[in-house]
Amino acid sequence: MSDSRTLLPEGLRDVLPPDAGFESAVIDRLKRSFAANGYVLVKPPLVEFEETLLSGVGTAMGSRIFRMLDPVSHRTLGVRADITTQIARIAATRLASAPRPLRLMYAGQVLRVKGSQLEPERQFSQAGFELIGAAPGAADAEAIVVVAEALEALGVKDVSIDLGLPTLVLAILAAHAPTDGPRLRAALDHKDVAEIKAAGGAGGALLTALVEASGPFETAEAKLAKLALPPAAQKEWQSLMDVAKGVRIAAPNLALTVDAVENRGFEYHTGVTFSVFARGSQRELGRGGRYSLGQNEPATGATFFVDALIGVVPRNGAEKTLFAPFGTKRAAIAAWQSKGWRVVAGLAKTNDDDAEARRLGCTHVLAGDAANELKGN
Repeated sequence: MSDSRTLLPEGLRDVLPPDAGFESAVIDRLKRSFAANGYVLVKPPLVEFEETLLSGVGTAMGSRIFRMLDPVSHRTLGVRADITTQIARIAATRLASAPRPLRLMYAGQVLRVKGSQLEPERQFSQAGFELIGAAPGAADAEAIVVVAEALEALGVKDVSIDLGLPTLVLAILAAHAPTDGPRLRAALDHKDVAEIKAAGGAGGALLTALVEASGPFETAEAKLAKLALPPAAQKEWQSLMDVAKGVRIAAPNLALTVDAVENRGFEYHTGVTFSVFARGSQRELGRGGRYSLGQNEPATGATFFVDALIGVVPRNGAEKTLFAPFGTKRAAIAAWQSKGWRVVAGLAKTNDDDAEARRLGCTHVLAGDAANELKGN
């Protein structure tokens, strides 16, 4: 019979050793990579007043947050479901007078009312960065390149960036009103060409061509060049090409694909967006893109979904852990720690230090001034 104390609500779980330590190490490595590109850390609270949590770009998150009554203020609180919206609030208020472009990074836990079929977890770790106050183009390219560099530093192979442009469809719809807007949006989400043609009105053929152009960037570029896009849509497409070409210059070997009609999950974005994938995982590792803060200040950034990411980050075997027998002086322990070792100090005298070290999961035993590797490890 299972212990009822181990039961947790659906979508929540305990993370145990060694996974918890590995996740923490991955987040630390991400932050170091972001910091190397000039991003500085901010730490927003887990809970905020509902009206501030859902203001600005957070408006689209209303159905995802847990709510509770604050016993102190008697106002409704919300548990964050996304950290990007909090960074947007901080940049627009507390750091409104800070020099632009403003580079901020973050890491922390988020909680959502419910998961999805593909992503059942309701609590998970996010780590990411935001580039605020920089015009489109070079800033968007930097965000993608920083993502690629962070993944390379983690040893993740065969990374692919899927570029999107939600505003392109809107520009086409503005020029060619559909016969059935909701039906068309559902058809676009499912890439249902027959439905797109039926519901798209005069723009149906153009939207179908966009769906069929999805694929590697160079292929999509060639196909889109043959289309007679409305002027506003052409301008939007040019913005994506500018970003892609900027990425190509900085990271020529990075795989770029295009899905010009994808919109799901990018509710508050106002320009080029992207999703991050890698070989070995069917899950999205992260996503990002352009959005606007208060008073239309431009911003772009990226968020890693750490739970998905750790599935493709190489684990380099067991961490070296040294067992220091009972009575070992703290100075000797500190000396080994300064060399990068994890040291587990014995708390009682034993007849077999090797057996005790093995029982505690150590890889080596301190014998005099030497760290002897346990046989069979």
